[in-house]
Amino acid sequence: MALLTQNPYKQRSFDLSGLTGISDHTLEIHFGLYAGYVKNTNTLNEQLVEMMGQGKAGSPAYAELTRRMGFEYNGMVLHEYYFGNMKPQAGGEVSSSSSLGRAIGESFGDIETWKKDFTAIGGMRGVGWTVMYLDPDTGRLSNHWITLHEDGNIAGFRPIIVMDVWEHAFLLDYKPAERPKYIESFLANLDVDTAEARFTGAADRPVG
Repeated sequence: MALLTQNPYKQRSFDLSGLTGISDHTLEIHFGLYAGYVKNTNTLNEQLVEMMGQGKAGSPAYAELTRRMGFEYNGMVLHEYYFGNMKPQAGGEVSSSSSLGRAIGESFGDIETWKKDFTAIGGMRGVGWTVMYLDPDTGRLSNHWITLHEDGNIAGFRPIIVMDVWEHAFLLDYKPAERPKYIESFLANLDVDTAEARFTGAADRPVG
């Protein structure tokens, strides 16, 4: 899992001021949490590389740091997908005639059924993520619940729409029982062009 220390990840910037239903104050705190994941990913990588150089690969400490890397690394990546698929005054409506809209229709029956399923998964009890994935082998889209950051990701599937439903994503703006309102706000801010580009493969997550 160790990365190249000469190429540490860099924190990315996202201009999201003025989102519908998600305050700039929430975003400021959220960006700080994301910065922590970037920092911790780089720190853990340095420690793992150092331990490998010391001949400690395979030790209990090395194993524990490697497991921790999965949490921090996925936390960094998921936040980049999340921030990257929102924009102010986005509109948030997927067109049924677009490539993504047609694929949603083929996978779920229609866009409204997809949205109901995505919202229901996002409203499940617990903290985590809701992700609509593309199976590149079949072209099928499916919604999934990701516990924490590293548990539930589907190997080989491509994230198309990523929503953070940890409480820090909405508690300053909504009460805990008002998570459905936050989900409505997320969907209203959905950058459909980015989701479409992810679906067609025209947009990949940039490496820092």
